[in-house]
Amino acid sequence: MPLPELALSAGPGWPPDPVTVPSAYRGVTLRRVLAYLVDLWLIGLVLILLNFLLGLLTILSFGLLWPLHFLVVPMAVTLAYHSLQLASPAAATVGMRCFDLEIHSILGGRTTLAQALVHTICFYGSLGFSAGLLLLVALFNPRRRTLHDFLAGTLVLRKSVV
Repeated sequence: MPLPELALSAGPGWPPDPVTVPSAYRGVTLRRVLAYLVDLWLIGLVLILLNFLLGLLTILSFGLLWPLHFLVVPMAVTLAYHSLQLASPAAATVGMRCFDLEIHSILGGRTTLAQALVHTICFYGSLGFSAGLLLLVALFNPRRRTLHDFLAGTLVLRKSVV
């Protein structure tokens, strides 16, 4: 049941204090990892289908579309999947919805498309450089924000609490 004092607006109750409202942050880090695994699986399915269709088009184009298989399509699908869903009214990817998570602007309200794009680009950029160690940042701050959350100005909370 949502708590009325956690209204999505920049005010005295935003962002929720981890000491007074610990349920907003309980289990967020593990849930985010599991949600990402669900999202990764869904992105993989989409890429398999698109690569099958692109394979047919590549044959018809005598191989000219071959670079799309490995460069353009995976990056575009991943960027669109995360960014468009994070900026949507649901404020969560499919994986995040499965694990009761929602993303918000640190200032209150929903994330903008620009914040969602920065969040996604910073996530995949830092994931490549740190081999997943960026998630350790979440273990050392009370709001469980990761490096890309800080860079994009976002906050992930339990949806059932907010």
